[in-house]
Amino acid sequence: MNIVIVGAGAIGGYIGAKLAQAGADVTLCARGPHLEAMRERGLRVVSPDGDFEVRPRLAASVATLGPADVVILGVKAHHLTGIAPTLGPVLGPSTAVVSTQNGIPWWYFQRIGGQWDGLRLERVDPGGVIAGAISPERVIGSLAYFSTEIEQPGVIKHIEGNRLSLGEPDGTRSDRCRALASALISAGLKCPVGTRIRHEIWVKLLGNVAFNPISALTRATLVQMVRHPEVSRLVREVMTETEDVANRLGIELPVTIDQRMKGGEAVGEHKTSMLQDLEAGRPMEIDAVVGAVVELGERVGVDMPATRAVYACVKLLGERTSEVVIPRNATNDLRGRS
Repeated sequence: MNIVIVGAGAIGGYIGAKLAQAGADVTLCARGPHLEAMRERGLRVVSPDGDFEVRPRLAASVATLGPADVVILGVKAHHLTGIAPTLGPVLGPSTAVVSTQNGIPWWYFQRIGGQWDGLRLERVDPGGVIAGAISPERVIGSLAYFSTEIEQPGVIKHIEGNRLSLGEPDGTRSDRCRALASALISAGLKCPVGTRIRHEIWVKLLGNVAFNPISALTRATLVQMVRHPEVSRLVREVMTETEDVANRLGIELPVTIDQRMKGGEAVGEHKTSMLQDLEAGRPMEIDAVVGAVVELGERVGVDMPATRAVYACVKLLGERTSEVVIPRNATNDLRGRS
């Protein structure tokens, strides 16, 4: 199986390093200082499970590559509109494309059936650029449950977790999903293939839509937000509104808000990915995680005053942060998902 990872930052780079260590046929696409460091010294992973170094095949652009069996998109959601139209060289007739982004993915309503079939969210896929470049039959959904960051160019720090869930949007356990899962399991990752990937997206989103933006606004860790009386109340209000939207779409969440709050508290003094991006001066995944839920609330008729207020504030924060110029060759998507 020939695998190309587009965006070999913290998430994509970690997956690629594990695959390379296992001898898989994998190519990592990166840029800037991170790419140069990997070319010079290889890619090093620092992990509580044991440090290791690999020298994977590298590329600065997919333009130099041929069709792959699987393309894993390791970039964050707001980079997809720029990257998706460039994927042509690695897309063969049967190439699968694996999305790893937080929030509501661009493909969520493709071939879903019912009244929402074909719905496109402007805050997720402006102008339909991503959907126009990646046909629905290529998509495999995934959710990353591990925390990683780039400690320095060419060095990925693996903090905890090693699960990458896969799922076909149509709910089947396809041969291609099984084959990819087998490769990832052989590389030392936990890789369950589920039949309800959309439900799993909402379970993760239930926490992210509240914890991520509020952490960016307050600079608080998960446990600090859960234990603060007023902030905890706001988190619950956002989660309740989000659950209402999911219910209107026919999604019955298998976890309660109490369970999600306890789960956040159990993680402890952890900074969300949105807070990590803010502190590093990188764009935050605001629209895919929060804006998409607000847009869906408008579509399904759910009033979302708490979520709207949080969204408005974190959007302004993101716009003000973007006034700080980040060099074009800076490594994108350095930190992991949360």
